[in-house]
Amino acid sequence: MDGVTVAVADWIDESFEKEVAGGLAAFNAAQLGASGHRDLAVSLYLADDFVGGLAGYTAWDWLFVKWLWIREDARGRGLASRALEAAETEAKKRGCRAAWLDTLNADARDLYARHGYETFGEIAGFHGGRSRYFMQKRF
Repeated sequence: MDGVTVAVADWIDESFEKEVAGGLAAFNAAQLGASGHRDLAVSLYLADDFVGGLAGYTAWDWLFVKWLWIREDARGRGLASRALEAAETEAKKRGCRAAWLDTLNADARDLYARHGYETFGEIAGFHGGRSRYFMQKRF
């Protein structure tokens, strides 16, 4: 095509992100209806000390768990389970019917499985000999 310029960068400009994200959101809304996108964060504290949390969002009646992390010295106390349960409870209040996530950590995969998540996809040998697991749970 004549007159087309292709530019590649190693950073994402704020205006570029706004244009691409906005364009995609408008396209998806036209196809699926409004997403109802809302961020969701669960913070965990021992006394007044932040020890971890969960970050994600709800959209189109689904919870997406983006990150779940517990500080090393606070692990083994059931905090990840508590964060996941709190996120699911809030997602249900928001009208969600299911949740999905992905993980590279086999121990995290086992935690999610104990909470009713099922693997629906895997990229074997994703990186460093580890697989990447895609999991979902219907409420």
